[in-house]
Amino acid sequence: MSSPTGPASGLPVRMPRPRQPGRHRRPEPLAAPEGAPALVLAVPGASSAAGRGLAEEIVSIARSELPGLDARIGYLDGDDTEHTTLQAVLAHAAEERTARYEQARAAGLDVKEPDGPVAVVVPLLAGPDSALLRQVRQAVMESRVAAELTDVLGPHPLLAEALHVRLSEAGLARADRARLFTVATAADGIILASVGGEEAVQAAGITGMLLAARLAVPVMAAALDQEGSIASVAEQLRSSGSQQLALAPYLIGPEIDAALIEEAAREAGCAAAEALGPYPAIGKLALAKYTTSLGIAPQQPQGAPVR
Repeated sequence: MSSPTGPASGLPVRMPRPRQPGRHRRPEPLAAPEGAPALVLAVPGASSAAGRGLAEEIVSIARSELPGLDARIGYLDGDDTEHTTLQAVLAHAAEERTARYEQARAAGLDVKEPDGPVAVVVPLLAGPDSALLRQVRQAVMESRVAAELTDVLGPHPLLAEALHVRLSEAGLARADRARLFTVATAADGIILASVGGEEAVQAAGITGMLLAARLAVPVMAAALDQEGSIASVAEQLRSSGSQQLALAPYLIGPEIDAALIEEAAREAGCAAAEALGPYPAIGKLALAKYTTSLGIAPQQPQGAPVR
């Protein structure tokens, strides 16, 4: 039994573990600075049940990585009846910040007048899409709110990891090529389908090279929004020896009607994986864009090692 002065004789005494010195010490947990701007996820399209569920899961991942984060969702389309558009969300964030300051002053607190950006806007896009990015910039400008706009999420090794997982979930790729088993339906050529024209295809090609290294099969990017692009890339892969193709959408999900992915897969004569959706890496990458913009990120999220 223990005594008031400590454990009974003969029992081990638990001593506090000393803080580990040097470069292998555990990093201190990061938290959002007090008064930090909101992270506003700019989601293509209008608010819908499916789109809300996806976006809410992504911001939930970001909040879990950075306690205290003020994360919000703004849609590029809509009539604002529920104040869900990007422009309305930014305006509301600015009004709330001003109200907090005025309440603090009224309470007699010595607080500094807020300055700097009200929000950091992160486009929910895997790759560049000039039309959608133009919508984002227009909404930020029309809101008349001081906001920082980040780059899109890719290219990044974590997106290659996410594509690999989606392909393996569909039975179109081995989950780990180091293991001694095979998947009968595994593809020997991947079409990486993007939207946003030629610029998006080139950016997707960078992630495609990372995916090719993971799968040890050829990967070529094509544009869903350019007529004949998917079929042309499918023909190139087959002419180079690939016989069993798979289509991997280089998309989060809201950027395009899902029916167009199915149509593209039929055009290429192959099966398709799901869009990236709320894969954990998406939330981490969105947060990395936010923290890097504010200069509070210790490092960018790292991709999983190539297997």
